[in-house]
Amino acid sequence: MSSGVPTPMSVDSLKAAILAKVQATHVEVEDKSGGCGAAFEVVIVSPLFEGKPLLQRHRLVNDLLKQEIGAMHAFSQKTYTPEQWAKMQATK
Repeated sequence: MSSGVPTPMSVDSLKAAILAKVQATHVEVEDKSGGCGAAFEVVIVSPLFEGKPLLQRHRLVNDLLKQEIGAMHAFSQKTYTPEQWAKMQATK
C-alpha cells in the first residue's frame, strides 16, 4: 500500500530518465541534498535543444521529467546542444 509520499530519487535513476526522455548524449547529475534525493543539479547535452532558446530548453526538460521533478525539492539544470558542449570542452 502506498503512503502517498514520493520515493526519493537516486542519481542513477535520474540520469537514466534524462538519457531516455531527453535523448541526451551527455548527462551529469549531482545530488545536492546530502544523499536524500531531494535536490539535484544536472548538466544535459541533447540535440533536442538545437535552435531553442534557454527558456524553451528548460521548459522541455521540465515537461519531459515532470514525474521525476515532482518527487524533488529542488532541480537546477544547465542545458547545451552537442555543438555548444564540444566548444566548451575544447576550451578547458
